[in-house]
Amino acid sequence: MRGNGIGQRRAPVKVLVVDDHPLFRFAVRQFLDRHERFRVVAEAASAHEAVQQAELHRPDLALVDLRLPGINGLQVTRLLKRQNGKLPVVLLSADENESWLLGALQVGAAAFLAKDSEPREMLAVLEAVVAIEDRLPQQILDRPHLARRVLGELQRYVVGEAGLESPDAVLTVRELQVLDCVALGMSNKEIAEALFITEQTVKNHMTSILRKLGAQDRVDVILAAVRQGWVVMTPSRSAASA
Repeated sequence: MRGNGIGQRRAPVKVLVVDDHPLFRFAVRQFLDRHERFRVVAEAASAHEAVQQAELHRPDLALVDLRLPGINGLQVTRLLKRQNGKLPVVLLSADENESWLLGALQVGAAAFLAKDSEPREMLAVLEAVVAIEDRLPQQILDRPHLARRVLGELQRYVVGEAGLESPDAVLTVRELQVLDCVALGMSNKEIAEALFITEQTVKNHMTSILRKLGAQDRVDVILAAVRQGWVVMTPSRSAASA
């Protein structure tokens, strides 16, 4: 699929690394760049940066940390998959929480990797997902009780007890980028600079977000995002004033 022709080496797989810890991103870059098969072409520390870097570099694979500040890794995966439905996304986490596994399945991630995975395991998973082999379903099936939960959810969809569309589907990719910036406590001016748009455009997006989420102000927006599980609040994080 990514070969350069008969008798030539395959082009390296372009990788986007999304994690808010610079040292971790550096370590992943150093590790992958030692293998000719992979090349890190871009890094991002947040959802809105991930979208920008994906647009700019068109990666073949994305590695996304689950516990990002602002919009979490599950929603980053949704955003990246909206941009490019064929982009395989591997979610990374320091802990293999089963709720994260279910969430990863729902957003279309190709695999889930613990951050303390062995290097060989990581390379094997990346090779598999690049070859269009989703590892996540098998990770779910390896836990029978978790597989039963997934089956139960599918049955609910069949009988119409649950909606197939996520609530965040009402927001555009740009609106979710703005929401990410708001969750990070950025002002309208800072958001405009980060997204390379005007402050008026930011205000227009905010008006649309407020309307779609039925919110009155920025605090309301963040609370709605927290209720939906898009954002995990920490004591140090608060919405900036408009």
